[in-house]
Amino acid sequence: MNTAIEIVTYRPELRAAFEALNMTWLEAHSLLEPVDVEYLQNPETLILANGGQLFFALRDGTAIGTAAAIRVSENTVELAKLAVSPLAQGQGIGRRLSETVIEFARAQGATTVVLTSNTALVQAIRLYESMGFEHQPMPESVPYQTADVYMAFALNEQQK
Repeated sequence: MNTAIEIVTYRPELRAAFEALNMTWLEAHSLLEPVDVEYLQNPETLILANGGQLFFALRDGTAIGTAAAIRVSENTVELAKLAVSPLAQGQGIGRRLSETVIEFARAQGATTVVLTSNTALVQAIRLYESMGFEHQPMPESVPYQTADVYMAFALNEQQK
């Protein structure tokens, strides 16, 4: 039965789901790096304490998807750690979580949402492109060795 999906913000009991959902796809694509582990094991310090937020897609109280909004600067929020359970993929959950991060960024006064990815993640890149993210040159500051895709989404009044 396909029950409703609820999008909620971080609460301590969802911390393990944030790590587990992301570890599943990172390990499946051989993309896990030490910096990923740092973010996954310390979201309160590295994401929330800096003005970011974690979002979770819940079905019947169980986390089946997650995404992070990481505050990069006053004007920029990073969409990161987007993960959907393999059993729940293809249901629009990744899009809803991405849209939630974009709305969070807009509400926080950001002008741009950025993300890094890897060309092996074809479905994710197609999703981002369909939402209006545009490919950009990779900044030197990106800490991920496996990242070979950098995209940005400009927030403006017309998109409200």
